[in-house]
Amino acid sequence: MGKPTGFMEFGRELPRRRPVKMRVRDWHEVYESFEPESVQHQGARCMDCGIPFCHEGCPLGNLIPEWNDLVYRDDWSTAIERLHATNNFPEFTGRLCPAPCEAACVLGINSDPVTIERIEYEIAERAWGEGWVTRQLPRERTGKRVAVIGSGPAGLACAQQLCRAGHEVVVFERAEKPGGLLRYGIPEFKMEKRVLDRRLAQLVSEGVRFRCSTLVGLAPESAPPGSLEPGLARGLGSANGPALEVVSARELRTQFDALVLAGGATVPRDLPVPGRHLRGVHFAMEYLKPSNLVREGSLARTPIDASGKHVIIIGGGDTGADCLGTAHRQGAASVEQLEILPEPPLGRPEDNPWPTWPVILRTSSAHEEGGERLFAVSTTELLDNGSGAVGALRAQHVEVATEGGRPTFTPVPESEFQLRADLVLLALGFTGAERHGVVGELGVALAQNGSVASDSEWSTNVEGVFVCGDMTRGQSLIVWAIAEGRSAAASVDRWLMGDSALPAPLRPGQLALR
Repeated sequence: MGKPTGFMEFGRELPRRRPVKMRVRDWHEVYESFEPESVQHQGARCMDCGIPFCHEGCPLGNLIPEWNDLVYRDDWSTAIERLHATNNFPEFTGRLCPAPCEAACVLGINSDPVTIERIEYEIAERAWGEGWVTRQLPRERTGKRVAVIGSGPAGLACAQQLCRAGHEVVVFERAEKPGGLLRYGIPEFKMEKRVLDRRLAQLVSEGVRFRCSTLVGLAPESAPPGSLEPGLARGLGSANGPALEVVSARELRTQFDALVLAGGATVPRDLPVPGRHLRGVHFAMEYLKPSNLVREGSLARTPIDASGKHVIIIGGGDTGADCLGTAHRQGAASVEQLEILPEPPLGRPEDNPWPTWPVILRTSSAHEEGGERLFAVSTTELLDNGSGAVGALRAQHVEVATEGGRPTFTPVPESEFQLRADLVLLALGFTGAERHGVVGELGVALAQNGSVASDSEWSTNVEGVFVCGDMTRGQSLIVWAIAEGRSAAASVDRWLMGDSALPAPLRPGQLALR
């Protein structure tokens, strides 16, 4: 706990966001600095609650009251040790996690919860600034080799843990640089890529190797069956980058003692309506990735630019908000975001009590910058502008009910309307892992939701092949990805060595209070 009376003396406080007119002109992160004394006051609010439900809210099992107390007592160096004990990348989660821990904070029963996420951010940044984040080398090497396929947060966490256990780890990534959605999906204004790059440098210093622009698994849509030699570099161009080297998954099995699949849930959910084929209609990642490539200097200009256009984003989640903030910075003429679900309440309804995840209206920094949100709206058609490109969107209002735990949508009679649209972005989530490539070549089994099936040890149906993160859970949060990467690493280590000292915070299918 922090100060015994801190929750009565100090109110919840966060740093100010930079003025909207200023921040939409650049791509820097939106928050201003927070004085250390203010952070200590926030740490002091952590009360002696007896049972810290924040532990249950956090999939990583972060030792939240401990490092809150250490910050209050001005012991920042010990605070980062306690934070790193459960979380490999607190600077990522401190920026990007929706903080289910705060939703479960006991203080939140009748007051504002502790600013757990921001304290985590401040501890991590203080540690980097003071030089306390250093490489951790194993006492000895095991001689075992592990290939991790995918370099998002799950793959990175798994790779770092396995390397620290003494194994030789190679991370394969088909994109130009490692990071997955941390690099190509998250815009700079939410997390500047220098934050990712400094952590990647630590992994490299510890011995993790990265092979980028490398596609693992023979992809049938890339070439006719049998035309690719295992391990042979081919001139397969990625959507926004250089040619890919294609490596057979079966070849990797002969070179490595274990494989970990961490490729994410990358199959986007489509919108099957008339006009979907029109130019100017894109999946969110088709829009976000080139924008990020421009920011890092790998691309001169993005092929999908919102400048001067009337933009409609279909999907009301975090990815839609990322598209919204990006469109603002590109100078869109207008932006509207459509959500098929009804507008959530501002506060918890009676059937959504503490400590469950609050289904309430959330306003991100991108929403604060402009645009309009429309709720309980279903798109029915995309209209041609006369030249084969989208020119308008037709939609209708819907009434939402729940049957068998699932929402049903009934059109409201005579509620049709039309919106101008020069650019339509589909941010409807993802439906699971890609079926071709490494999944298809290895013959790993899939679950009913389209994700890779795994047992209680994160193992697939193929001996020596493990899986973690969104690739097995389905589309989820960064904090779940890191937790699953850590847990899978412990299972791999135990499978290779007979036992493991690595922590394992989760088992597949485990649910926190979210």
